[in-house]
Amino acid sequence: MLWVFILFLIFLVMGMPVAFAIGIAGTVFFLQNPQLPFTMIIQLPISQTQNFPLLAIPLFIFAANLMNETGITHRLIKLAGVLAGHMRGGLAQVSVVLSTLMGGVSGSAIADAAMEARILGTEMIKRGFSRGYTTSVTTLTACITPIIPPSIGLILYGTIGEVSIGRLFAAGIIPGVMMMGFLMIAVSMTSKKKRYLPERERPSLKEVMMALIDSLWAYLFPFALIGGIRFGLFTPTEAGAFAGVYALAVGVLFYRELTWEKFKRTLEFTIIDIGSIMLIIAFSGIFGYGLAYERAGDAFSRFMLGITNNPQILLFLIVGAVFIAGMFIESTAIILLFTAILLPLVSEVGVDPVHFGIVFMLVVVLGLVTPPVGVSMYTVCSILDCPLEEYTKECVPFIITIVLVDMILIFFPDVVLFIPNLIFGKVY
Repeated sequence: MLWVFILFLIFLVMGMPVAFAIGIAGTVFFLQNPQLPFTMIIQLPISQTQNFPLLAIPLFIFAANLMNETGITHRLIKLAGVLAGHMRGGLAQVSVVLSTLMGGVSGSAIADAAMEARILGTEMIKRGFSRGYTTSVTTLTACITPIIPPSIGLILYGTIGEVSIGRLFAAGIIPGVMMMGFLMIAVSMTSKKKRYLPERERPSLKEVMMALIDSLWAYLFPFALIGGIRFGLFTPTEAGAFAGVYALAVGVLFYRELTWEKFKRTLEFTIIDIGSIMLIIAFSGIFGYGLAYERAGDAFSRFMLGITNNPQILLFLIVGAVFIAGMFIESTAIILLFTAILLPLVSEVGVDPVHFGIVFMLVVVLGLVTPPVGVSMYTVCSILDCPLEEYTKECVPFIITIVLVDMILIFFPDVVLFIPNLIFGKVY
């Protein structure tokens, strides 16, 4: 299996799409083991997609794209500008707040980063922010989005690890707000050094209230989502359907900005997004079977527990390993390939699976923003025409900030578990 994994990394370095790198490398495993029926190469990808909880992913993607076309995103940008535009760093602070608000809408760091690059990024450069700093802020602040519910990454983790998705959604709220606070401090410190000024005067209470009322339907959504799951109105999968109906109702009945052309554009974007994600999920079934067949999880657990059985030290080692892996492997693939290996390991030393899910997700999203294969990084650098060298130089303080938040969560699990325990009750 080691050679299969090495082949997978070689394909990634060659620039092969992640889905095909996983699928071809997994197929090589079957060629090495002719006692296994080759029909499994076809059956495994099909069975991988026949998982009812995974239906939530295309539904949430559709809802997020719909919200972007119904005026919700525009109102969130306005709200973020009112709340943070008067702080040191101006539009950079707006980017942090907007990513937090967008977490309750899109659930995708890549989508959020691309949207902010086109709207805020170009404006930041016009206002005098350097291209590297603008790209770094836009890319790194989008890491908040997959932590705030609903999160596609948390749905994948919960489905594979059989962890309550409702508890995971609730667990992401405080860490997401913490990331916002810490990143705003980082923006303030770096902006002071670079002499970036506020965008506007401090808003009046009336302005804040008007912006809050105008955006009411956007930030109520995640609370309605968690509340519906908690009180048994719908399952996490059905919550995806609720999200689509919610976005449709807001666009047609309240904001009245959804046209037939916008709806068709939403469907086009949704098909593309779903296709790319589900192809990775399908082909990961081949690779994942090889890992299970070779009992790679047991071997890795024995190795790690041979080093330490202290929960905090073990989480530190896992975070370091996943951070390095994220530099070379796409984030969705990391969740699909490593959840089944890492979750039993941390559970063995007493780490709550919800706590680990948030710690794990926080470091997984860093793989989107670190060279050499960070998808969000390349997306924003392409949109803003920023050289990779400039981005790499400017992104370090923000990466350190997110790692610092993750370290705090490792030592203080109650920060993660407070809201899930409050809403759903403690799990003993």
